[in-house]
Amino acid sequence: MDFFERQDKARKNTNLLVFYFVIAVVLIVASIYFASLFMFHGATNYKHRGYPEPFSFWNATLFFYAVGGTLAVIIGGSLFKTAQLSSGGSAVAESLGGRLLDSNATDPHERKLLNVVEEMAIASGVPVPKVYVMDYEEGINAFAAGHNINDAAIGVTRGCITTLKRDELQGVIGHEFSHILNGDMRINLRLMGIIFGIVCLTVIGRTLLRARGNGRDKNPLPLLGLVLLVLGGVGYLFGQLIQAAISRQREFLADASAVQFTRNPDGLSGALQKIGAAHEGSKIENEHAAEASHMFFGNAMKSSLFNAFATHPPLEERIKAIDPNWDGKFPQPSYEVEEDLITQKPMRRSAMQPIIPGFPTGAARVAGAAAVIQASSVMQNMGNPTRLHLRYAVEFRESLPENIRNAAREPQGARAVLYALLLSEDESMRAAQLQELANQMGSAMREQIIALWPEVSAVVQRSRLPLVNLALPALRQLDADQFQKFFSTLNWLIESDEQIVLFEFVLQKIIRHQLEPHFTRAKPPSTQYYTIKPLTPDCEMLLSALAHTGQTDLSEVAKAFQSGAPYIRAGGEPLKLLAREECGLNEINDSLDRLGLAVPQIKKNLLEACVRVIGADGVIQENEAELLRGIAETLDCPLPPFVTTE
Repeated sequence: MDFFERQDKARKNTNLLVFYFVIAVVLIVASIYFASLFMFHGATNYKHRGYPEPFSFWNATLFFYAVGGTLAVIIGGSLFKTAQLSSGGSAVAESLGGRLLDSNATDPHERKLLNVVEEMAIASGVPVPKVYVMDYEEGINAFAAGHNINDAAIGVTRGCITTLKRDELQGVIGHEFSHILNGDMRINLRLMGIIFGIVCLTVIGRTLLRARGNGRDKNPLPLLGLVLLVLGGVGYLFGQLIQAAISRQREFLADASAVQFTRNPDGLSGALQKIGAAHEGSKIENEHAAEASHMFFGNAMKSSLFNAFATHPPLEERIKAIDPNWDGKFPQPSYEVEEDLITQKPMRRSAMQPIIPGFPTGAARVAGAAAVIQASSVMQNMGNPTRLHLRYAVEFRESLPENIRNAAREPQGARAVLYALLLSEDESMRAAQLQELANQMGSAMREQIIALWPEVSAVVQRSRLPLVNLALPALRQLDADQFQKFFSTLNWLIESDEQIVLFEFVLQKIIRHQLEPHFTRAKPPSTQYYTIKPLTPDCEMLLSALAHTGQTDLSEVAKAFQSGAPYIRAGGEPLKLLAREECGLNEINDSLDRLGLAVPQIKKNLLEACVRVIGADGVIQENEAELLRGIAETLDCPLPPFVTTE
């Protein structure tokens, strides 16, 4: 199952969730109606003991109030919780007691966690998510939450980062990245809202239970409160069943994906074994844990007497699935502070080696200017990063000069790094740009850019997008006004030399796509295109632009275009190759915006066509790879770095 099939399955699971929710609500409403019917019939007969009324299963007034009231509570509660979670993963993390980690944190445990998350993000081609630590949770657990890969947040307990070794933590974070890549997060948020709506019944039940009668009149409200409390509890069990039905199989899938990603089953197995050995296990103490229990790496609640209600498979089954030779024993965990890669001696570089080298350590290297890349392997790796990609990410992070790495992890420095990436190679133009930057941003920013520029300008082309993604968490720490000023300055810098190159276009598109919704609090756009036909002009625009990017000879341009065109099935109509002058950056930008609203299968066909176009000559040039990764990123289709074995 590839990335796009998993996305489609997640969308279908959302529909299944709605179906389960409707069944649960119908059963709860029916139970409340009949319970109310019997209670009020009994109360009425008590008040008119001499003239008992005949029992009837139908009472229109009672049905209206029982059904209307119950639906109002459940749906209203669900909508309220969903609105609370509209800001994405951050809202979930904060509701669970998470503290946002500063991207330049120095605590050894926190630094280790941030490094692992950065490496996983670079390796898988997704933006670096926000990272939260749940300081008061001693259990070993973690979660990923968000609407999509652009607003994802990863939360980790204090017990997790202090107990697990680096490879074990890597296994846990790999598991959470699998949920991010598999499209599980959005359904998890919706499930959280549904569970809250059902649980609201118990709150109202407790309130009614405290109501008192007076005199000889028998007040039915306490009895109704008791019924709501009981049925609310039953509703909670329904919720747990829904959680279990949706989440249990996905945990096995995420475990398998994490092992495939890290190629280290011992890491994930070791983390699960330490959960089994620890006194706190994976339990979460926060009051909202029940609503979010399906999101966690391990079982966040106390073990259920009924296995059907468990949101996670038993630990033993998960460990055996990873390590069939496990002896069934849970070793006692140690709590030693492990030195992370960031504190180790940096890789040696010769004087002639570029700042970010091709990584001659033997594990993997980024595809160079004339690398032969199979189109099928590019699509296969999308959403399925491998150990080679992870090794590349580790070596990329290690090889970054310390001043660039440190600058990219704080808001002022991250802006300076991106500005430095856009400075002109022409000395006089660069001087004019720096002077204007000083006027707009102050002399301190200008001096920091000047200090960074020699090494930033030496960053090889293939490493620029990973560097941009590394800076995103720090840029999210800006306030809305600071971001608007940063983005307008970025746009001015791009246009200042009166020519926009492909990297500048890709950078502008990525910053806008990934950060603008964060600051405007815009809701994630919904899918609008389910067939390719209305998007045919946009597909023609994109494929034509790619064909012209890789070729200059018109016959070769046409050949490249035709290599990808058959993958776009537009009702039998052949695609038309556009002239170079028709493929303006504004037109490409508008086409990408529309294509981003298509269903996953359309995106798959489009990206397959894009890969075929740029690979038509048998090689993928660095500028083509950079453009392709930028396109994939703006379509929310994570594409790992182009890595080959030596």
